[in-house]
Order: sequence, then structure tokens, then C-alpha cells
Amino acid sequence: MTYSGDVRVGGPADVRELPGLILSKIAVGPMSNNAYLLRCRETGEQVLIDAAADPEALLDLIGDDGIEAVITTHRHADHWQALGEVVAATGATTVAGRHDADGIPVATDLLLDDGDEVAFGSVVLRAIHLVGHTPGSIALLYDDPEGQPHLFTGDCLFPGGVGKTANADDFASLHAGVVAKVFGVLPDETWVYPGHGDDTTIGRERPSLDEWAARGW
Repeated sequence: MTYSGDVRVGGPADVRELPGLILSKIAVGPMSNNAYLLRCRETGEQVLIDAAADPEALLDLIGDDGIEAVITTHRHADHWQALGEVVAATGATTVAGRHDADGIPVATDLLLDDGDEVAFGSVVLRAIHLVGHTPGSIALLYDDPEGQPHLFTGDCLFPGGVGKTANADDFASLHAGVVAKVFGVLPDETWVYPGHGDDTTIGRERPSLDEWAARGW
């Protein structure tokens, strides 16, 4: 079946098959968080983005092959509720942005700064540090060598705009970072996988940039 990115809590994962990567998206928890399991086609190694909730559902998705790492996009509690149980069951390395790690109750093994990479098998994810939703939020870029880029944005970018912030200064920081590091660099065909809800693309969101800035916080 064609991948749509439309998932619901309690429902099955939606699976997207790329040349070098198999991506499974699932919705979990009371805030309908998205979690993403990435599997390298070449080696079978797997990484989970955001062990948000429902550890049983996530472990069932992971299966017997286990995972190399769990990457937490930011420190808000709805994105790590299942982290301790998933790590205890799998022995996975924990990964998060340097400036959010102290807000995550499971110790972080690998701290990411802007531009750092996480590799599993032949797949490489690059961290993009975006300040505003939280101090250490990271987006993760998979620049598919055989296709379009794929960007996992946590709560920094959604269909219709950037994520919520605490004040006008944080909004300005997040907006500026997304404009410079995402829209200023990545092509319109870049597929965006947010922390909640439906997917989008850079091209679909680009016309709204000025509207976001005018609307402000």
C-alpha cells in the first residue's frame, strides 16, 4: 500500500519503503505522539525516534531484532514516557540534543550538537539544532542518496507552522532557525515527519513562512 503518514493511536504502523531505509510510523499515547522506527535495508539495524508512550506497542514494532539507539527529539515529557522501558528491554543507546538532555529522566549516552551525525548500518541522520520550542530540540535529516531528503522535526515544525513556544522571544528564535536551517537549505520535495499528526513537505509549507512571521507568537 502507498504510504500516507496517516496513523491513529491503537492502529497499525504506516510503512514507507525507501531504497536504503524502511520507515515505520506509529501513533502512541494520550497526546497522539508519532514514533518512527527506521531500519537500514543493508544491515537490518534499527533506530527509534521518540519513545513517546505505550512501550508494549513500541517493543512490538521493534520486534526481535532490537534497536541500536533511541533518539529523543526534545525534553518534553510526552516524547519520552516509554524511554526507560524501551531501553531496559533493548539495551539501546540513548541519544538527545545536548541542551535538552538534563530534562530527560533517562541518562543520555550520546549528546548531539548541530551538525552531529548518528549512523546505523549505511544510514546516516544529521542533527539540526533548533532553539525555541525547547533549548535543545533537534530535527533529524536523512538525506537519501537515491531520492528526496526526509526530515524528522519533533515539535519544531508541523503542517501549518512551527511548534508552540513559551514567549515571543522563543517564537522568534524557532522561526529564525527553521527559516535558516530548514527552508533556507532543503529543497521543496523534502518530506517532513512531525512529532504529532500528519506529514507535510517543505514545499507545501514554504508559502506560509511570511504568514507565520506576521502572526508571531
